[in-house]
Order: sequence, then C-alpha cells, then structure tokens
Amino acid sequence: MRAILESYDSELATSEYSPQLMLRVKEAEDMLQKVQTHNTDMETQLFKAQEEAGTFKLQAQMVISELEALKEQQMSNVEKTTLATAEEICSLREKIEELEAERQRLEEQNNILEMRLERHNLQGDYDPVKTKVVHLQMNPTSIAKQQRAEEVEQLRVECQRLRERLRKIEASGGMTTDDTTLIIPPSQEILDLRKQMESAELKNQRLKEVFQKKIQEFRTACYVLTGYQIDITVENQYRLTSVYAEHMEDSLLFKVCSYVNVFVTT
Repeated sequence: MRAILESYDSELATSEYSPQLMLRVKEAEDMLQKVQTHNTDMETQLFKAQEEAGTFKLQAQMVISELEALKEQQMSNVEKTTLATAEEICSLREKIEELEAERQRLEEQNNILEMRLERHNLQGDYDPVKTKVVHLQMNPTSIAKQQRAEEVEQLRVECQRLRERLRKIEASGGMTTDDTTLIIPPSQEILDLRKQMESAELKNQRLKEVFQKKIQEFRTACYVLTGYQIDITVENQYRLTSVYAEHMEDSLLFKVCSYVNVFVTT
C-alpha cells in the first residue's frame, strides 16, 4: 500500500501535491481521533475490568474463607460423627451382649420346657394342638359316673330330709337326747324312715355293684380295643399285660411315686 501511495505521489505534480497531503493529514487526524477514542474506551473497559477483577477477587476470598469454614465445620462434624459412632458401637456391643445373655437364658428355659414336655408325655399327657383324642360318644364310664353322681346327690338330699324329720321328731318330744332310750315305741313314721334308709342303703349297694360292673366292662373294652389289660396289684402299683404276651409273667409294672408324681417302670 505504501508503494502504491508513493507511485501516486510521484505521478502528481507539485501543484497537485498539497490537497493530497491535506487529505491525508485529515484522514490521519480522524484516525488519531478514532484511536484516542478507542484508547479511552479501552481505558474505561480496563478500569471496569480492574474493578470487576477486584470484586471477583473479593468474592473469591470470601468463597475461600467460606470454604475454609466449611472444611473446619466438616472436620468438626467428622470428629463428632466419629465420637457418636464410637458411642453407638459401644451401646450396640452392650445390646448385643444383653441379647446374647437373653438368648442363652431363653435357650436354657426352652430346654427345661422341652424336658418338662417330654416328662409330661411320658406321664400320658398330650398336646391338644398336635394330638386328636377320640372320645366315645356313649362312654360307659362317663355315663356310670354321671348316674352315680346323680344318685348320690339324690341320696344326699333324701338323707338330709330324713335328718330334718328326725330332728323335728326329737324336738316334739317323741325321742330323748339319748338315742338308746325311747320314751314311746317307734311310730309308723319312724318305721317308714327306717325302711327308706334301708332302701337307700340297698340302692347304694346296688349302685356300687353296677359301678363295679361298668368298670369291669370298661376294662374289658379297653383290653379288647387296645390289647392291654391294666390290673392293680398293690396300692399305687399297676400291671400292664399285653394280649399277645406268651406268658402271664410278661408284663410291665408301673408304680406311682408320690414325691415326684410320675410313673416309673420296673
């Protein structure tokens, strides 16, 4: 460009050189004005940039201080968490030891209960949840017990009524306080009472015989159904004999021990 301008300048005459120079000077002044304006703008922008840099630096320092505070808080929280974790670990260990002791105690209690359950099973008890007991709808023993209880209650009521009548007779003067001495001969009512007492005793004897018969029938039914016969040899001693035993001596003897209340086989 400089060479082109110089060629233009060399081609111009002397008279034509001044306007061209004036034009170039004016262009140079305009360019200088633009450069000065640009420098001013750049200085303004630089000042703003410096101010923003100062603000950013201040914010960076504040952020750094906040970061340091957060780091210190985090370290303190970590220390507190470590202490809390150590305390929790100690408490958890204590709880584990307590639970272990409780487990051992429950295990011992369970073993004791299992031994008791086994002993009850040996005594003839059963678990109603796991074992189903079949009862006879017309159990002769239950019927006989019920009949005997009803008849005994009737006899008790009748004896009480007879005692009341005798007490009334004594109060009326028909009998002295001494039962062996009578003021007057026995009346018809006393004879009737005696007959009723004899009848009640006879009825009681018949009930005993019926009850013994029912017991024998029940034992025979048990012998036929289960194949075992139960006999009472002496007091608190029972003999269990199987129907398939080859000899009469082939039996099991059970004795009730009162101090432990269990059956012991011999």
